[in-house]
Amino acid sequence: MTSGRSFYITTPIYYPSDLPHIGHGYTTVAVDTLARWHRQAGDDTWMLTGTDEHGQKMLRAASANGVTPQEWVDKLVTESWFPLLETLDVANDDFIRTTQPRHEERVQQFVQALFDRGYIYAGEYEALYCVGCEEFKPEAEIVDGTGPFEGLKVCAIHSKPLELLQEKNYFFKLSEFQDRLLELYKTEPDFVRPESARNEVVSFVRSGLKDLSISRSAFDWGITVPWDPSHVIYVWVDALLNYATAVGYGTDPETGEVTAEFARRWPAFHVVGKDILRFHAVIWPAMLMAAGLDVPRGVFAHGWLLVGGEKMSKSKLTGIAPTEITDVFGSDAYRFYFLSAIAFGQDGSFSWEDLSARYQAELANGFGNLASRTVAMISKYFEGVVPAPAAYTEGDLTIQKIVADAAATADAAVERFRIDEAIAAIWTIVDALNGYITENEPWALAKDESTRERLGTVLYTAAEGLRALAVLLSPVMPSSTEKLWVALGAAEGLGALVEQPIREAGAWGMLPAGATVTALTPLFPRVEQA
Repeated sequence: MTSGRSFYITTPIYYPSDLPHIGHGYTTVAVDTLARWHRQAGDDTWMLTGTDEHGQKMLRAASANGVTPQEWVDKLVTESWFPLLETLDVANDDFIRTTQPRHEERVQQFVQALFDRGYIYAGEYEALYCVGCEEFKPEAEIVDGTGPFEGLKVCAIHSKPLELLQEKNYFFKLSEFQDRLLELYKTEPDFVRPESARNEVVSFVRSGLKDLSISRSAFDWGITVPWDPSHVIYVWVDALLNYATAVGYGTDPETGEVTAEFARRWPAFHVVGKDILRFHAVIWPAMLMAAGLDVPRGVFAHGWLLVGGEKMSKSKLTGIAPTEITDVFGSDAYRFYFLSAIAFGQDGSFSWEDLSARYQAELANGFGNLASRTVAMISKYFEGVVPAPAAYTEGDLTIQKIVADAAATADAAVERFRIDEAIAAIWTIVDALNGYITENEPWALAKDESTRERLGTVLYTAAEGLRALAVLLSPVMPSSTEKLWVALGAAEGLGALVEQPIREAGAWGMLPAGATVTALTPLFPRVEQA
């Protein structure tokens, strides 16, 4: 079902020592939904996620826990990060770990290529470093400490004291790429989205770029620099390269050509939190330009999830584990809530009250109730067989237009990475069908044999609208839509839900009359909250 068009999309690779919170879950389900949509549209889709396992922060956490860094990251990934994907129903194609040999070997190959091309030199370095960010801090992110850290310089993000590092390091000539980067942002205005993020990146690059220290010699938990084993590669350079190493960056030893997999997949779309935007929109494209490779197709920076007005963080104990939500509401409600309640690209606030209210109004009473009522009425009035429609009235044709328009609008919104706008468009079908059933009163039509044909048309219209909803919402809510698909009897005549071409979901009349419906348990059961 794939077309020739490649759609390769990535989450950031997560730091496994930060236990997964709903912010990590938000990014991951957004990327998964975009990937599922494109997969169902027939695009040659690949979704990557993974973990960033090197660096000083990891080394210190491991020694504090009395284990080797490798043992520490293995435990974290197995116990926390793999289960997150299962909890949130994520269908990623690959999971990269930066401690895997496939990654380490290719990182060395890439850095060697930059060295051979003259973009790396040795130099002395002294600067304030934040272990939490694994980054030498720019002036704008250094503030004076307060309380126990009075008199010290602290990181504006972590509020922890910075360390003065002095090392002989290797540097990447980032400053040489200022003009090329500005030209990229100008000729491809969608390279960084949303616009607020693009403006921030442009002004940062315009203000001048300094060369980037790309190695460390003070510790050894990392990938060694190929021409100088006393140095390890700076963790951010190692981490950014995962997007290329995971899809086979490098050359085929026999032909000397770029590997077939890399040629097929690259370049990628990257979805990141706005706090790591500069690495992805400035340093990463510059590294690729230096290596003679294509820059990414685009970088989309989403906003922060705020809880009580603060960005979630492990150090401030504001992080909420995704299971706290999924254990009560289920994974589909988690996915729906975060993807619809927050404009993708802007900050959003999470509250239990808002989640609970939306679950009740939109999922249980809106979509779930529509599905249950329709299936129950077909069972009751037509012995469980989807009736054939008779002549359509103007009201029926209005529904058909709403379905077609919603499908087209949603697809266009997904192209712009606006999942929230796509869901809002699809939801017009839910609202229209609920109104349509109220207006046409099938229960009244059922009392009179002379209106039986009309009853059939009304219930076919509701069922066919649900068929379109199941397809359009399946990337967002894979579990409940699958239940609905089976209950509608759609699988017999149309095949598996995940195989339905999503860009054709708005075409009318696909659900075969004569399909047998089966009992549908509530898609979104009432939640009793303590």
